[in-house]
Order: sequence, then C-alpha cells, then structure tokens
Amino acid sequence: MTKTVVVAGGAGFIGCNFVRAVLARTGWHVVVLDKLTYAGNLLNLADVAARPRYAFVRGDIGDPRVVRPLLESCRPFAIVNFAAESHVDRSIDGPRSFLETNVVGTFELLDAARSFWLQLKDGEREAFRFLHVSTDEVYGSLGETGHFTEETAYSPNSPYAASKAASDHFVHAYHQTYGMPTVVTNCSNNYGPFQFPEKLIPLTILKALSGKSLPIYGDGGNVRDWLYVEDHCAALLTVLQHGRVGVKYNIGGRSERTNLQVVAEVCAALDHLLPSQHNPALMSSGISNYFDLRTFVRDRPGHDRRYAIDSSLVEKELRWTARVGFHEGIRNTVEWYVQNSEWCHAVCGGTYGGERLGRAVEHGAP
Repeated sequence: MTKTVVVAGGAGFIGCNFVRAVLARTGWHVVVLDKLTYAGNLLNLADVAARPRYAFVRGDIGDPRVVRPLLESCRPFAIVNFAAESHVDRSIDGPRSFLETNVVGTFELLDAARSFWLQLKDGEREAFRFLHVSTDEVYGSLGETGHFTEETAYSPNSPYAASKAASDHFVHAYHQTYGMPTVVTNCSNNYGPFQFPEKLIPLTILKALSGKSLPIYGDGGNVRDWLYVEDHCAALLTVLQHGRVGVKYNIGGRSERTNLQVVAEVCAALDHLLPSQHNPALMSSGISNYFDLRTFVRDRPGHDRRYAIDSSLVEKELRWTARVGFHEGIRNTVEWYVQNSEWCHAVCGGTYGGERLGRAVEHGAP
C-alpha cells in the first residue's frame, strides 16, 4: 500500500521544495494543505500539479473542520508542518497573525493529528510521525563564539521567534504527555528558489536588478548561518525516515556570513550572470557596480546579533551533511531569480514592492 504524507504549508518556500524532494526520492503520495497566504502560492507547485502522486487541499491548519476530515480521508503515515508566518519584520508590525498561525494553528493541527493517531492500529500507530519544522531563532542571540545545540535554552527575542518557540513547546508537550510520536527540527536561514522576495537574498537580487538601493540593517555585521533549501529538505526527509521519536535535531549549513558579506556575494554572482554594464536599470541609476547600491539603514528593533547552528547530532546520527556550499548556492539562487522574473512579478501580485517592513514606529525607526 502506498504511503501518504500530509505537508502543511507545502505551497510556501521550504514546503514546495520539500514536496519536490518527496516526489523525486520516494514513492509516497503527497497531500499539500495550505491556506495560500501571501507567501504561499500554487505557482510554487505548478511543475508538480499534474503528478498522480500529488494532491492539493486549500485550508487552514487552525480549522479542525478542514484538518480532521482530511486526515480521515487520506490516512497519512506522517504529517510535516511547515505552515507558519515566518518573517521577523512582519511580526514586528503585526504579531497577532503569528500567534494565530504559529501557536494556535500548530495546536489545532497537533490535536487533530493526536485524535487521528489514537484510532490507528498498533503497527500504524507506531509508524506514525508528526514532524514540526522550526527555526534557530527560538534560541535568541549568540556572542562572537559558540553554537546553538539541541540543549541550548530558548530565549526568543522577536514576536516571530516567540511564536515558533511556543509551537515547539506544544509539540514537545504532546510527546511527553500523550506519547505522540513527534520530532522537531530547528534550522538556520534557508535560501534558494521560490523564496518570497521579502527576505534578504531574493530582495537583494531583485532590487539590484532594478538598480534600486540595497538596504542593510545597522552596520551589516549581524551573522547568520545559511542553508541551501535543497540541503534542508534532504535533511528533513532523512529525519522523517530515520529520526528518533521525541528528539529535536538542529539543521544548519555551517556557512556563517554577515549580512554585508551575503549582499557582496549576491552582487558578485549578479556581476557574473548579468554584468552591471549590461544592465540598463543599473546604468541609468548612475551607479556602475551592484555592490555600490548598498545603503545602511536604521537597525531592526531587537535584531539578534549572531546565530550559528551545531548540526553534529543530525550529521553523526543520521549521516546527513549539507552538500551545497554558500558560493555555489548563491550562484544557483541568483540564476534562478534572473530566469524567473515572471514568477517574481506574479507572486508579489502588486501587494509587495520591496518596501521596508518592521518599521516599528514606536521605536522611532524611519
């Protein structure tokens, strides 16, 4: 009998790449459940829409009237939860939706999954998995040295991070209290194809191509560990298949970069693919080099200084390693955005034009 996995939030950035990984590397059926908010779009799954092992259901993870009948009808052996509001800046402007989706939504999905799991036969119940995909932002900020491990205490500093921390705790509690077979992963910053152009890398690419200024928060020295999305999806598939129940796994790319270094790498890749002297938009701005478009702006409130992931557990126990280096990953990503300008225009849909979010007027930001 063919297995079925429900992928919540599968029309988003990481989710759609995970769906492709599952269809390419397994024989499973995939049912995507997605609310289709601004960052979730069926265009992200257009290339798999006709596959016989793929199905899409539009719905909110926080709506039991959708989730419970779906689980009963498709009888999944696993649920993978990507569904989340994920942009820190948006959480500063409007934290309520982060609470509703990331906390309440995860709770409702968990509770529906528990009811479904309890009525499974013994063998099916033991094989069932609930994989919750989370972030390293729950750990707070590091100093100049050290790495986040699975034992690092939670210390979230943004509404987004707080909402993800709460959802992680609910997943852990459902395992401890009810014995539900859950697994949590906490990843570092993802980048790659299909990322909504509000995040640093795609926003930098599109602004640079248009000859617009490249805003860099503060002094540009904030550090993140960068993980190519296809590597992350390979790790998630490995965790789903072989990870231990009740365990959390940190997944990182071992590619620490400052924001300024990231912007410089993107600009270098653009110069290789579309030299600045051949870009009319850049030349009309009176600037002859992509990197010269950078502009330093007031920092984000509560901006964590440094994140760094220790991936030793997943690397040693499950024999996963990140394979795509940052230089190669950025080249791949820039090339994809250059070649998919129509997708960028369509997903933004006139609702987002690259303006700064997370303005936090109460903090006096410009």
